[in-house]
Parts: sequence; structure tokens; C-alpha cells
Amino acid sequence: MGICDGRVVIVTGAGGGLGREHALAFAAEGARVVVNDLGVSNHGEGGSKGPAEMVVGEIQAMGGEAIANTDSVSDFAAGKRIVEQALDAFGRLDVVVNNAGFLRDRMFVSTSEEEWDAVINVHLKGHFCITKHACEHWRAQSKAGEAVDARIINTSSGAGLQGSVGQGTYSAAKAGIAALTLVQAAELGRYGVTSNAIAPAARTRMTEAIFTDMKPPEDGSFDEAHPGNVSPLVVWLGSAQSREVTGRVFEVKGGFVSVCDGWRTGPSYDKHAKWAPDEIGPTVMELIAKSVPPQKVHGT
Repeated sequence: MGICDGRVVIVTGAGGGLGREHALAFAAEGARVVVNDLGVSNHGEGGSKGPAEMVVGEIQAMGGEAIANTDSVSDFAAGKRIVEQALDAFGRLDVVVNNAGFLRDRMFVSTSEEEWDAVINVHLKGHFCITKHACEHWRAQSKAGEAVDARIINTSSGAGLQGSVGQGTYSAAKAGIAALTLVQAAELGRYGVTSNAIAPAARTRMTEAIFTDMKPPEDGSFDEAHPGNVSPLVVWLGSAQSREVTGRVFEVKGGFVSVCDGWRTGPSYDKHAKWAPDEIGPTVMELIAKSVPPQKVHGT
């Protein structure tokens, strides 16, 4: 018996890296999995059915149930097809794990419109396209009087929480995902749906070229950067055991897990009248002096 027995899960970007580990971990806990992967390069180029089908084969070899999907998560109509595929194949849908993404790293002033649109589309819009249709299904179930115990698990990033030099577009998309998670949690609880996000750190195709210190240890010790270390939290968030947890963002790496403390109102002062531009500065500086310094931007 696993903690996700009988549950049906869509995992996007599940052909490798974090997504593959999530899909395998859900299957090991009894879930039936829709393995979505477009099969593109790190930069979002090309496409292949191979990665998704290989992961399906791995799940079936371990005695689990899975089907492959190679639609683009940034295509709104495709998002509906993915949800319908889950419902047609397995008769239900319980969890959407939004994981798909790629990088187009560039300093902000050198970023092209095409690079901006591509990253925003796959990360931020990609978190909308499938989940929108899944939530319509769950809302209809709830309004029909059916019990709903559904989960949205989004993927933000430390870059989205603190920013990252050379990743302005990626950081903006991941920050948007964190904020979207809070809104989803506030709006969808009435229908039996929770929404949480993770900000993972792990060795994947996307990170290997940037963080060379993430190589596996040669002495056989704990591999802190292995992407499989992130998946237990994701699987638990997708299970019935997490139904009281929503609107949270978790940082996770290796054996480390943290509940993020996001934007909140800090030191303040109210004049109860309109400020003059030449008088507000000293008050602002006093408030900054009383506030907790922000975490450093990654790469600084």
C-alpha cells in the first residue's frame, strides 16, 4: 500500500530530471501517471516521443500504470487534451504536477523578445494551460456534490524567490508561479483543491552546465544534488495526507526542506496625509534600517 494508491497524477516535463523522478516516485506509491514530455533540448528546441515513452516503460516494468503524452504545456488546447487523456485512460484526475521548463539564460539587457516569450510561455503560461482545465473539472465535480481531494503542485525556483543574475526572464516566470500558487490556494479551497509550490535545487540537464559543484560524490556518500531527493515531498503533497496544507512554497534540496517566508508587510509609518517628495526620503531610510535585509540575489 502506498500513500497515493488509486490516485491519478499528471507530471509535466517527466521525461528526465526532476519530472522523471516525480513520476517514478508517484508510481512507486501506487499512483497511475500521465507522463508528459515534449522531448525538447535544454533550450526548448526539437522534440521527441522517446523520453516520455521510456519513463512509461520504466513504470510499467515496476508493475505500475502509466501513459505517455507529448503535447506542449504552453498550448492551451493541448492542456485540455492532457486532462482529457488522464480522464479517458484512468477515469479520474487527482494531481497536477507542473514541472516542465527550459532555460534561455541571458543578461537582462541582452535578452531578446523571442527568448522572453519562450521562457514565459513554457514556465508561467505552462502552469496555466493544464491546471486551468483540471480545475474546471474539479469545480464541476464539487458543484455536482462529489467529494474532491485534488492537488496542484507548482515548480518555482530560488531564482524566483531571490532572483538570479543572468536569469531575469526565468526569475520573473518563477516569481509569477509562486504568486499564482497563493491565489490558487485562496480561490480553489472551496472546491477541495490545494495548491503548493516547490523551489527545488538538484542536478538536472538544466543545472549541470551552470553548477559544476553538483557532480555526484565519488566516495558513495549521500548525493545531495540527486533529483530524486526532491520527489518525496512532491509525492506527499500529492497524497491525501497533505489536505490541510495549501498556499505554501517549499525550498527543498537533498535532505533539506524549508517553508518559505514570502513577501509580507514590514516596518511602516503612516503620516495620515500626502507626502512631499522632498520629505519622504528620510522616513523611507528609517524604515529600511528597521527591516530585515533581503537575501542576496543568486550569483552576487
